[in-house]
Amino acid sequence: MIADIISPRLIMRHLDADFLQTCLYGDSSAAAAQLGCPLPADWLAERPLMAMRLQDMAEDPAYAPWSVRAMLRREDLAMVGHINFHTMPGHPYLNGYGDVELGYAVYPAFRRQGYAREALLAMAGWAVEQGGVARLVLSIEPGNLPSHALAAQLGFAKVGQVRDEDGCEDVLTADWPLSGVLV
Repeated sequence: MIADIISPRLIMRHLDADFLQTCLYGDSSAAAAQLGCPLPADWLAERPLMAMRLQDMAEDPAYAPWSVRAMLRREDLAMVGHINFHTMPGHPYLNGYGDVELGYAVYPAFRRQGYAREALLAMAGWAVEQGGVARLVLSIEPGNLPSHALAAQLGFAKVGQVRDEDGCEDVLTADWPLSGVLV
């Protein structure tokens, strides 16, 4: 079992291969029982992410701790979103931009409450401790102004732009410690 990452208001709980497979099979009741909380429709719609992370863990079991985690609100275990590292540190796809890339989603009902910031800081701190990460990478769609604002608050700066299967994304990097973070 992979340990939870805890922040003041959130638990970042690893979603293992069994859980992802159960979700992909469509057995949301069993998956909710495994996670210990109801699964929001927003998560159940993330089938491509589930399949991708399941494949990533199958190809390299060492990736599992870096894979997708549920963002659970500590007070009631509501799943407010998910967060993950796209790869283990040092993957060639990063093209020298940084050590590891974070991706996240906060579900609409929970946005604008600081959950993305809190989860990003907790995961970044974990990556520094566990993987010796020094430079973090975010890829954000140019029109996603809230994510760009959060990235700027944390000291991320645009260093490039890429086009992938999701479309055009700005590539931003920041060195640890992030702006305003005490370590």
